[in-house]
Amino acid sequence: MSVLTGTWSWLTTSAHWYGPDGIWTRLGQHLFLTVVCLLISCALALPVALVLGHLGKGGALAVNLSNIGRAVPTFAVLVLLLLTPIGSSGQWPTVIALVLFSIPPLLTNAYVGMRGVDPDVVRAARGMGMTGAQMMRRVELPLALPLVLTGVRVAAVQLVATATLAALVGGGGLGRIITAGFNLASTPQVVAGAVLVAVFALLVEGLFEAGRRLVPDRTGTSRETV
Repeated sequence: MSVLTGTWSWLTTSAHWYGPDGIWTRLGQHLFLTVVCLLISCALALPVALVLGHLGKGGALAVNLSNIGRAVPTFAVLVLLLLTPIGSSGQWPTVIALVLFSIPPLLTNAYVGMRGVDPDVVRAARGMGMTGAQMMRRVELPLALPLVLTGVRVAAVQLVATATLAALVGGGGLGRIITAGFNLASTPQVVAGAVLVAVFALLVEGLFEAGRRLVPDRTGTSRETV
């Protein structure tokens, strides 16, 4: 039996979809981890990026510092965290590693989106007597929203793909299907787990792309900054 045939057989076996180790359970765990990490990343990165983009100061330094995270593999960060006292605190090593990994696209796109707002529009808003907070909330943020959402989309897709690492430290998610396949020397199960992660990432990409199309791009700035 070929690998493709075995993979299809594994995926179409109903017993693999239900139960505590079933696909639906692992998918729910994977989704929960992705959403939690994305919310934490947005809460940390977006306020900083939006304020720096509005002020036009310190943004380049912040973006360059955040991009250092791209040069460090998430798995390496996870291993280092496991060697610290945090390593014994359940899922926190995985959450911290994933959050650090997802901050760069959020920070970069939000900052560039804010800086890409037409200066004439900003001057007109200032001339109308708007305060800095009002300009940021009513003028700059709406115009920068397409790029901000692009950063969120990129971060979400990256998190879906990288959250499989949670399985390496005993966490849940679709990565457990892959690691179980390795433990059982079952190539079809490993491939099936990889296919499920890929399909999940494509679905997330499609949902964000559909939402992005509802937001008009009025900045004149390319959406694909990352």
